[in-house]
Amino acid sequence: MEIQKRLSACWNSFLVCFKKPTQSGENEQKRATVLANVGATTEPDSRVIRPPVPASTSRGFYVALYDYSARTEEDLSFNTGDTLEALDRSTGDWWYARAVSGVSANKQGYIPANYVAPVESIDAEPWYFPDTKRLDAEKLLLSEGNQHGAFLIRNCESQKGELSLSVLDNGRVKHYKLRKAENGHYFVSRTKTFPTLKQLVEHYASQADGLCACLGEPCKKMEVPQTHGLSYNTVDQWEIDRKSIKLLRKLGAGQFGEVFEGLWNDTTPVAVKTLKPGTMDPEDFLREAQIMKRLRHAKLIQLYAVCTLEDPIYIITELMKYGSLLDYLQKNKGTTLQISDQIEMAAQVASGMAFLELQNYIHRDLAARNVLVGENNICKVADFGLARVFMKDNENVYEAREGTKFPVKWTAPEAIHSNKFSIKSDVWSFGILLYEIMTFGQMPYPTMTNLQVVQKVPQGYRMPCPPSCPKVLYDIMTECWKEDEQDRPTFETLQWKLEDFFDLDVTSYDDASRY
Repeated sequence: MEIQKRLSACWNSFLVCFKKPTQSGENEQKRATVLANVGATTEPDSRVIRPPVPASTSRGFYVALYDYSARTEEDLSFNTGDTLEALDRSTGDWWYARAVSGVSANKQGYIPANYVAPVESIDAEPWYFPDTKRLDAEKLLLSEGNQHGAFLIRNCESQKGELSLSVLDNGRVKHYKLRKAENGHYFVSRTKTFPTLKQLVEHYASQADGLCACLGEPCKKMEVPQTHGLSYNTVDQWEIDRKSIKLLRKLGAGQFGEVFEGLWNDTTPVAVKTLKPGTMDPEDFLREAQIMKRLRHAKLIQLYAVCTLEDPIYIITELMKYGSLLDYLQKNKGTTLQISDQIEMAAQVASGMAFLELQNYIHRDLAARNVLVGENNICKVADFGLARVFMKDNENVYEAREGTKFPVKWTAPEAIHSNKFSIKSDVWSFGILLYEIMTFGQMPYPTMTNLQVVQKVPQGYRMPCPPSCPKVLYDIMTECWKEDEQDRPTFETLQWKLEDFFDLDVTSYDDASRY
């Protein structure tokens, strides 16, 4: 498969070289070279290829966890609860399947693999929310559409391997630990154990038996996950036809171009970032796209595809409903956002950055303007593709080129004065971002010019604690602003410190009613 990809890349690069020369022919050849080097083809793929259905052990029956509307003629639409048979799972993130029941019964097509779960598995249960944190559970259960007794079961944050039951009780959410006996049975109270979670749920659905309420309907799922790529044939073939993208409205402008809300294939909302001709080397842009394509995390903006054969170059990503965190904070100004919401936003950013930290990538421009917000205050880090990774003395440092412009008030002093960027300079920037969050988008160092910041910060000046900001959060800021970058915390540490605010679960059945 790998050899086939490389041959395909080389062949497409060969074809590009023999196209009719244009004024931008040299740039097209450079783009083709870069794309070939990263294993991507330079031409949009319009072929319709159905994989052979193997008479193999890869088949299996699955239940749909979410609704999905076909984006291409080769996709398969389905609704939550429909049963599907996977005919070919070798295609990675997109499987070829047959609908056993539902709106597409007996039809075949591609489905996103992360939208389904094996029949009769715990993942298929509508009440199982494995990676939901305590605060998120409360937000979900308190949202519109859930009634008294609504519930979910999730992984316990404070003790790995254990589960928690969260129940809506007359406008409040109460949490119970689910424990396992030595024989593997589950229990809330040791006086009554159950071989499976499903039997436990069925029991407490028929009677409260010590819980705050009988279990009612499972909690409504608010967020539909992002698919991996736009469709099955854009996962590897990510140069797409420019004509498949419609620009609907302008969302904003940045250093390298403009950002639009768009529509792919007349079916799928996307964000489209354009590149101003001449403002950035196309090879740099393609490297940005390459990096973003490889980095997948729930708190990072996902790259879907690129259009690089004409100017302006397009980079197509997932669309976040509310735009930048900076705009979101400034519009809100504390009218609905509570301190718990602000901490949660910071924790989400720290989570995304902790992933980049593990991958040895440097963001280099972390700020509220480069974080995007979706439904339910979901935050994702954007514009991390300009990061560079250079190994020097076992440290990852980016050597800034002469003339590079810095966002001074967000940039660590060693980056400004020594032209060196590292993950620790990103930590400094995170401290500034935390200040932005706690002040609802106020400009950092509000009474100082850039020159004053450059002069005073190396002398030890630090911003004072913002009004109404808890001391523990200000302490985190000042840790990020340590003079010696090695004294600054890791993003992993920052993540757990912020999440620690919501990490207290009910410890026993008997005292659960007090929460």
